[in-house]
Amino acid sequence: MLIVSCSHGTHLGSSIAKILRCNHSKLFFKKFPDDEVYTRFNADLLNKQVVLVQSFYKNINDCIIEVIFASKTAKELGAKKIVLVAPYFPYLRQDKRFHKGEAISQKIIAGLIDKYFDGVYIMDPHLHRENRLEHLFKIKAKRLTANALIADYIKKKIKNPAIIGPDEESYKWAQNVGEILGVESRILGKKRYSSYHVEIMLNKKIKLSNKNVVIVDDIVSTGNTILETVKVLKKLGATNIYCICVHGIFVNDALKKLQKAGINIISTNTIPSKVAKIDVSGVIAEGLKQNL
Repeated sequence: MLIVSCSHGTHLGSSIAKILRCNHSKLFFKKFPDDEVYTRFNADLLNKQVVLVQSFYKNINDCIIEVIFASKTAKELGAKKIVLVAPYFPYLRQDKRFHKGEAISQKIIAGLIDKYFDGVYIMDPHLHRENRLEHLFKIKAKRLTANALIADYIKKKIKNPAIIGPDEESYKWAQNVGEILGVESRILGKKRYSSYHVEIMLNKKIKLSNKNVVIVDDIVSTGNTILETVKVLKKLGATNIYCICVHGIFVNDALKKLQKAGINIISTNTIPSKVAKIDVSGVIAEGLKQNL
């Protein structure tokens, strides 16, 4: 097996390879002045099982072109199998046509991956109506999760936690983390008006006295859902509030806004950042070891 770190996989690729005790190489990547993408392998791929590691954050479309170029090139250079490891995978939100004329991006991106890869491993995919990757991809698709890592972090670092899911989309993460820890979890309600305007509602009474409140979610992007959730929790008497997410996208200075609001925020390192304190490389390595 050869682990190849793409441009947005360098923060995890070498660690995964070290755990698996296999070879590692970096894919050379650059952009020409007109924004065209250039890639080049720096290792012999003949008869190798090649694992491309790419997390799709920032310049997402460049990341997609990069892995397609890399996969096609790997096949031309004699690789016997090519697998994509995506700590964060894009374009899963749009899983149906909500308005006339819309592209169903989830199906389109899945079709591209099916065409160019033999398998795909995704850490906590942001799925809604379709829960199983096997229904989305034709190739072998494995869903990995950071829930046990998040629960372990809470167990070691946060005493007497109350687990909160900010909306129905987060219940899979918040509820599962609560179950692992053996503590109660609560899921709040959300009404979304736009990407920047949401309203959080309390569905059931929550006792937060003497509790360290931990909001658990898969993605924090603009941070608006978390900020609105904190407003509700503070009205209920919460004083010490944490937010732990799998994918810290943090667009438009979201991280600064959250920290300014007094939130202790932590993420995994599917996307690198100053608060990416939970390492997922072990989970990815184990997933590859068991399924390749």
